[in-house]
Amino acid sequence: MQASQEVNEWIDGFLFVANRPILDLLNTKPVLADGPTELLPDVRALERWLIASGIVVSPNAKAVVRSWRHSTKATAFLGQLISFRERLREAVKRIENGSSPTDAFLAEVNLLLLHHPRHTSLQKRDGMVVRETLFEPRKTTDLWAPIIDATADLLAEAEWSRIRKCESCVVHFFDTSKKGSRRWCSMNICGNKLKVAAYQRRKRGDNATTN
Repeated sequence: MQASQEVNEWIDGFLFVANRPILDLLNTKPVLADGPTELLPDVRALERWLIASGIVVSPNAKAVVRSWRHSTKATAFLGQLISFRERLREAVKRIENGSSPTDAFLAEVNLLLLHHPRHTSLQKRDGMVVRETLFEPRKTTDLWAPIIDATADLLAEAEWSRIRKCESCVVHFFDTSKKGSRRWCSMNICGNKLKVAAYQRRKRGDNATTN
């Protein structure tokens, strides 16, 4: 996969083509021109991803996350998150291959859900009562709440047949197309490349037939 900063799927150095933030987390280790590349090498990179992904939104939450740049606890959390990301990757690969996540992984997710629940509140808006998600992290482990909630949502609510890996690279995505026939991470990144390759194969076949 060729990374181009001109492609609008890239935000602040991160790829967002998965239609699910938790799958975008998997894609923070893409294969670029120089091989597999870790896009979350330090806490500052994690801070940028959390903001770019829309997980951290409010000015107060952004300020709190930015205050962790030199925190040893934040560094420890990042290590745990990356380890979880790779276990999630294996679970997603199992789904893509027609299987299901292991009992051990589901147990891990359940434990995290128990210890880091997502908080909500009721608010009045336009004469109606709506339920809003609250996320104002105070400590680094609070970051588990949106991440593990998104993981549970992917595993329990998403149509598994639409969870796929790009046919041309390592990027995972959730297919939201009407026909459910999306094959690549992005038309801009891999789709055009595959279409050109298919055209060239057809052209070679036509030439071979006429010769």
